[in-house]
Amino acid sequence: MLEAPKNEPILAYSPGSSERSALVRALEQQSAEAVRIPVVSGGKRLTSGATQAVVCPHDHAHTLAHVHQASREEVAAAIKAATDAQRDWSQWSFEDRAAVFLKAADLLAGPWRAKLNAATMLGQSKTAYQAEIDSACELIDFLRWNIAFARDLQQDQPMSPAGMRNVLDYRSLEGFVFAVTPCNFTAIGGNLACAPALMGNSVLWKPAATAALSNYFVFQLLEAAGLPPGVINFVPGEAQTVSSVVLGSEAFAGLHFTGSTAVFDSLWRATGERLPTYRSYPRLVGETGGKDFVLAHPSADVTALSIALLRGAFEYQGQKCSAASRAYVPASLWPAVKARLADDIASLKMGDVADLGNFMGAVIDRNAYERITRFIAQARQSGGASIVAGGGADDRTGYFVQPTVIEVNDPQFVTMREEIFGPVLSVYVYPDARWSEVLKLVDETSPYALTGAVFAQDRAALVESGAALRFAAGNFYINDKPTGAVVGQQPFGGARRSGTNDKAGSALNLLRWVSPRTIKETYVPATQYGYPHMT
Repeated sequence: MLEAPKNEPILAYSPGSSERSALVRALEQQSAEAVRIPVVSGGKRLTSGATQAVVCPHDHAHTLAHVHQASREEVAAAIKAATDAQRDWSQWSFEDRAAVFLKAADLLAGPWRAKLNAATMLGQSKTAYQAEIDSACELIDFLRWNIAFARDLQQDQPMSPAGMRNVLDYRSLEGFVFAVTPCNFTAIGGNLACAPALMGNSVLWKPAATAALSNYFVFQLLEAAGLPPGVINFVPGEAQTVSSVVLGSEAFAGLHFTGSTAVFDSLWRATGERLPTYRSYPRLVGETGGKDFVLAHPSADVTALSIALLRGAFEYQGQKCSAASRAYVPASLWPAVKARLADDIASLKMGDVADLGNFMGAVIDRNAYERITRFIAQARQSGGASIVAGGGADDRTGYFVQPTVIEVNDPQFVTMREEIFGPVLSVYVYPDARWSEVLKLVDETSPYALTGAVFAQDRAALVESGAALRFAAGNFYINDKPTGAVVGQQPFGGARRSGTNDKAGSALNLLRWVSPRTIKETYVPATQYGYPHMT
């Protein structure tokens, strides 16, 4: 039996380290040029008449890339390239397909690491640490662990009694998979395209416009690792243009999606309307929104709780699906937690991520900036909420929003219920004696169920909350922040309005990209039709 992979070590980027020097060089190089990103169909680079700029969120006057937008004809050509390529790719042995992704992982762990991290920092405004755990470590882990999961999956075979052989053939889907990937995680972009491809499928990869630079470099990494043309086709473009052609194809076999709940709903509805036109029922896999909670019991450790709230809510500007967005803190602990949060937030540095001393960068684009600042303004103008830390914003150079803590009087206040996807944490302070009531409140306030955390030193409180909140989060954390799932350790995904909970980073996700065939071989077939009871 082959040894299970190990998680990729996180590099520290300490002053004087070789990785820091390589990262600084990559940042300087990529800052000095604007990349032209094509549509890639069957290995061919296609340039259309329309392009969209990728800018630095923390310096929106700085253009990093010009992305060609796929036309309907180019999307159709990519579909043909995908279906043509799959005929051969799906017949490759699992070991040969796996070798491509293992090579990609090794390249990323070595010579490609600084390039991918720099692109993620510049294009998505991640700090060095946030880029390292994303575009390096998590993507490497997805590539390596998925192979281990798939190998174990294929070893799951039925019994074969004497005289016969029974086999499960883990076939690819009959058609192509549409990977629609988000702006916030480079690793998610790569995994949404690579996981179905590992299982023998071909893929159309539509990246988020704001993540096109890092995602294109991931695509180039896969080419360098030997991925055949057409297996994954890189199709940036206007969402409606691309999806209408994709969903109109009879060969559409699956959707691998991370993004907003509203968009996933619309794709699901559009698929349902076309069901009779498809060769088979498409597999729909989606991770969507979150309104992730942190619940503190009166026995919680104040320091651990405060640090978890700060990191969970404000790392990467709160733009993680799993980010802490609503907290429930007992009145006995709130004064100390409030003071610690205010002091720590005042000391945070926010700015250009090329300055490795910064803890935060900018939010992803102007739409995000305007949405987040509207929520903050609503809290400021309301009589039922008060801003206790942060609350400022400045878009003159970049889309900067200060880490903001809002104390609400009403647990149903809008910022406690609606997804904000930014550095905004809302806190409801409850009477200590109402712990059991608050459990119900946490469970019923939000339609989402992605991540959640409970802090308590009282074991009985942990047991009680684990039962009461069993369906409130697909990833449930005890005395830890609700972010930072690691491949091979915490399979990631949520239910309710947070998605289909198919657990990226596990065999559960890979199962969605195969259509098993049962094979029975009888060694000595019957030669007469009769049975003994007929004699």
